[in-house]
Amino acid sequence: MLLYLRLLKESLSFALNALRNNKLRTFLSLLGVTIGIFSIIAVLAAVDSLDRKIKEDLSVVDKNTMYLKRFSFGPSDIPRWKRQQFPDVTYDEYEYLKGSVTSIENMAYQIFTNRETIRYEDKSASDVNVIPVSHEFSEIQSLKIEQGRFYNEAEANSGNAVVVIGYEIAQTLFGSEDPLEKKIRIYGQRFTVIGVLEKQGSGMFGESNDTAVIIPVNFLRHMYGDHNDFMTPIIIIKPKAGADPEAVKAEITQKLRSYRGIKAGETDNFIIDILAAFTDVIDSIVGTMNMVGWIISGFSLLVGGFGIANIMFVSVKERTNLIGIQKALGAKNRFILFQFLFEAVILSLMGGIVGMLMVWGIAQLLTSMLDFEFVLSFWNILIGTSLAAFIGLLSGILPAISAARLDPVEAIRSGM
Repeated sequence: MLLYLRLLKESLSFALNALRNNKLRTFLSLLGVTIGIFSIIAVLAAVDSLDRKIKEDLSVVDKNTMYLKRFSFGPSDIPRWKRQQFPDVTYDEYEYLKGSVTSIENMAYQIFTNRETIRYEDKSASDVNVIPVSHEFSEIQSLKIEQGRFYNEAEANSGNAVVVIGYEIAQTLFGSEDPLEKKIRIYGQRFTVIGVLEKQGSGMFGESNDTAVIIPVNFLRHMYGDHNDFMTPIIIIKPKAGADPEAVKAEITQKLRSYRGIKAGETDNFIIDILAAFTDVIDSIVGTMNMVGWIISGFSLLVGGFGIANIMFVSVKERTNLIGIQKALGAKNRFILFQFLFEAVILSLMGGIVGMLMVWGIAQLLTSMLDFEFVLSFWNILIGTSLAAFIGLLSGILPAISAARLDPVEAIRSGM
């Protein structure tokens, strides 16, 4: 054990001497490893941070949550022209399914609609995401209210002009002023603010409840009716705990087919997506991004490996006389071999550490500039360190073997 510790100490000393005596050569040789490790860890950190944020946003929603609608969130076997002929889901269908499907815990009716400008006195907020939805939405999405409350069933069914606003909307319109019971204008109508949502931060794909307002869906239905080009309704379904999602989906399908009068043998004219399937697609995309990052960064590591091998061959050449003297004094081939291997690994680790420090610095900078947290995890640091050590080991094998095989007499003579 003491032998290896002494080897490590001597190798570290030789590596530092190489850095001091041949600064430019060493810098250029380690640049490839630095760039390679930086590229891989930067890609892994970015993808991990994105994956973490998406899953964090989705964690508030049960993965078995379903979305009943006329369009598909992802790829579909149904031709596009056929999907375009599907009818919208209706409020009556929502009420029917809610009362007849036994395996659901909750169900909400939501309408996707245009963004609006909302106003309070002389202040306004533009490009606001308006979410018209029934009262169950709060429980299904596990919304966190910072001030006030969410509207109740009676207010939702009556289509009262009440609104729950996002954190940034509250800051824009009211600042330090208490927003509760204040009147804001949406669709030219006065809405009473009854609640403010907790700050969420940037959401998945740029969407966030911070820049949204939530109103009773029946207000919009009473104002514009159920059939407008700028309104796309969906039904959100939360199955009971422990229920088989496919069984729930089958029950909803059977009930809606019966309600719409779809005959046996005819295809469904609606689509039910399960959130878990969407997360599987995200995992697949994340995996592909990681793979592409590894392939691209691998070329940089290859160049870095050649750089390390080059500096080690030069090091062997410069220290041939010293190697001969060490062997003449009794140093075994194994000692010489490990000495150069350790030196190659240490040099490579130096390049890797610089690369990871660059990733960490950029991650901190981007986190402070953007409303998004970039995380350099312990696992990524471990991967970067292991890769750097492996590249150093691989690059140093041939130079170390050539050094270990030197004849002591010839080695000493070459330095005379």
